[in-house]
Order: sequence, then structure tokens, then C-alpha cells
Amino acid sequence: MLSYILRRLGLAMVITVLAVTLLFLIIHMIPGDPVSTMLGPRASPELRAALEERMGLNRPLIVQIGLFFFNMLNGDLGTDVFSNRQVTDIVLGQLPYTLTLILSSIIWSATLGIALGCYSAANRNSLADRLTGILSVSMIAVPAFVVSLYSLLIFAVNLKWFPAIGAGEPGNFSDQLWHLVLPSFAIGLSWVGYIARLVRASMLEIMGEGHVRTARSFGLPERWITYSYALRLAILPTVTVIGVGMGFLLSAAVFTEIVFSRPGLGKLVIDSITTRNYPVVMGSVLFSTLIFVASTTLADIVNAVLDPRVRSSK
Repeated sequence: MLSYILRRLGLAMVITVLAVTLLFLIIHMIPGDPVSTMLGPRASPELRAALEERMGLNRPLIVQIGLFFFNMLNGDLGTDVFSNRQVTDIVLGQLPYTLTLILSSIIWSATLGIALGCYSAANRNSLADRLTGILSVSMIAVPAFVVSLYSLLIFAVNLKWFPAIGAGEPGNFSDQLWHLVLPSFAIGLSWVGYIARLVRASMLEIMGEGHVRTARSFGLPERWITYSYALRLAILPTVTVIGVGMGFLLSAAVFTEIVFSRPGLGKLVIDSITTRNYPVVMGSVLFSTLIFVASTTLADIVNAVLDPRVRSSK
């Protein structure tokens, strides 16, 4: 098990380096001159040269990438060119909002999706199974930004059941939780249907395998077979999908944070790209990449714990 974890951590490091390098190149290929955006077209050549020196833009791109990784290993992600604050402090100030939004979304959607998938598999071809299938596909088909807009208009503007914007008063847990309901609902709704269909398909496959038929032949209760034997194996693909889904949830969080005017990494990245604030963009991208890689690695480790065959595979 330890060797498997070490292999996964090594692979995670390689993926992180490659992903950050690629994103670094893409960011610097965005049309527009960051110096002109920050200083304006009438800035003097001396002022432009000083800002280029400060941001390291006067160096070759390969040198900029190398310096970024060198400084990253020393815990320095640079300084915001507008506020002179450390990028690490800026990103860490926004990170809890995004993590809270993503984790709350995946927790409620996975819980409901697994329950619906198990119920559909246990009652195959019943009316409840067909209704669950229709609802699941309908949830998958609706994008998160559409759910965000309509939930904002219906539940916040018209019905006034929930707050429309913001993340709640700092230090007031109940207010922050109340502000989290609609954004979490908007992001997690499609995942309910996706996880439900995935669990149902996995459950039906597992329920037809030999060890389940053997358990039935010994007279074990059907409920015990379903939830103690079949579900443990059927949930393995779901764990992997949830880990990979963190990346999609991060992209969905960008739109949701903008629609609901919530602080977070998504809104920070959009604002930084608009102003060509490269240090903040790269800091945000780095933390987003680390979240995605960490979630997929954790999902693989959980799969290895649940299924010993995974950890023995090369």
C-alpha cells in the first residue's frame, strides 16, 4: 500500500509541473500587453521598463518559467503589482470560499446521487426507476450557469427565500451557510443525476456477479447483499469520478461566483486576467491545479483501500 501511495504522489508531482508549465505558456500567449493595460498607453519608456523588470517580463519565457518554479519551492509566488501584497496571502484569503462551495456541492450531490442510484438498481424497471432515470438525465443536461441564473431569479429575486449575492457576514456561520445554499445547489444539481446513473449501472453489473449470487444462495437478506456487498464495489467508479470532477466543479465555480458575486478563486482569476495581473493569475492557477491533482490522487488511494486489486496493479 505504501509503494502504491508513493507512486501516486510521484505521478501527482509530474502532473502538477506539466500542468502549471502549460498554463503558464497559455497565460503568456493571451493577446494584449500587460504593461500597457496597467500603466496606460501614455506611460513613459522608463516607467514601462521598470514595470517589465519588476514583473520579469523582459526575460526569456523559459527563464520566467524556471524562476517561477524556483520561487515556488521557496514559498514565494510573487507580489501583486497593484497592491504590493504577497500573492500567497491574496490566494489563501479567497481559497476557503471556493473550497467550501465545492465541498458542500459534492457532499450533498454525492449523497443524494448514491442513494438514488442504489434505489433504482434495487428496484430495476419499476416506475420509480424510470422516473429517477428521467430526472437524472434532465439534471445532467442543464449547465451549472443556467441553474445559477434561474435559481437566483426564482428563489432570491422573486420568492426572496435566499440571499442573492455575497458569501455572508464574516464570523456568522449561519449567515454564511444560508448564502451557500443557492450556489451549492447550482453546482451540485447536475452531479446528482450523473452519480445516480453511474451508481445504478455499477450496481446492476455487480449484482449479477458470482459472489453476489453465492451470497444469495446462502440465504443472506437482499438488503444486506445490496448495501454491504454490492455497494462497496459499485461505488469505486463513483469515487474516481468525484475526484476527477473536482476540476469540473472548479470551472463551474467560476460562473457561480460571478453570478452570485461571491469571493473565491474563480472570481479572482477572472479579475486578474482582465487586468493582466500575471502573478495573481499564476498563483490562483497553481492552487487550482494542486486542488485538482490532490483530489484525483486521494480518489485513487481511496479506491486502493476499498479494492486491494487496485493497489497491486502496475
